Amino acid sequence: MRQIFLDTETTGLYHAQGHRVIEIAAVEMINRRPTKQHFHYYLNPDREIDQGAQEVHGISLEFLQDKPHFSDIANELIAFIADAELIMHNAPFDVGFLNRELGLIDQKPVENIAAKITDTLKIAKEMRPGQRNSLDALCRHFGIDNSRRTLHGALLDAELLAEVYMAMTRGQNSLMIELDKPDQNMINVAQQTSQPLFIKLASETEMSAHEAYLAGLEKSGNCLWNKLESGAVLESLAVELPSIELTVGDLDTFELDAFELELRQEKLGNENDE
Repeated sequence: MRQIFLDTETTGLYHAQGHRVIEIAAVEMINRRPTKQHFHYYLNPDREIDQGAQEVHGISLEFLQDKPHFSDIANELIAFIADAELIMHNAPFDVGFLNRELGLIDQKPVENIAAKITDTLKIAKEMRPGQRNSLDALCRHFGIDNSRRTLHGALLDAELLAEVYMAMTRGQNSLMIELDKPDQNMINVAQQTSQPLFIKLASETEMSAHEAYLAGLEKSGNCLWNKLESGAVLESLAVELPSIELTVGDLDTFELDAFELELRQEKLGNENDE
């Protein structure tokens, strides 16, 4: 499973007011393991940056003057996130800005590029209702070092988000690890079944006890075991038996005889108990 953790920084809060993406970063994880592959660009927005936004991320318009435009890196971004699960914190914000940028250059929206979109803020609110669930708050809750995060930055935030997501879904991580490992119990069973079968014969004491038990059965009635062990029965079993044809009526009679024999043995057993 391929997952992409993505974050953006923008010129302001509302893409509907014409604000643009000025930084975008994404880090890759496959089967819940970081691959060290990432996507990161600063972008020239061709417009002013709101003062409040600049105080959050510290990115100035002067710094962005020689940076590429979104259209310059769009194809590379699309290839990086294609058919992956796209994971973001407060996904509607980032998706809204990305879809505006993609729409300006006649590209498909994010929902049609990524295989799935996951919002970690929504997951956090379900896990911790009524609590602060900002990225900083979640880092503190899960003991993740975010001391480098003096300002918002897309690449650092994407990396921290990956760690937070792993902590929030740690049970899934355990499951993936277990799926990767062969079951030790199954290995032990396979090894045992490959060994020769050990046959333990009855001891003389056990044989004597068995014979005494059969003698007790013989006193209470017919003991089928003794008859089967007799030479006459064994010899008759060795002779080829003629084929016989049975009708439905014969089968009913056999079933009835077997049922009567079972009742008789049960009755004898109850009388011996008394």
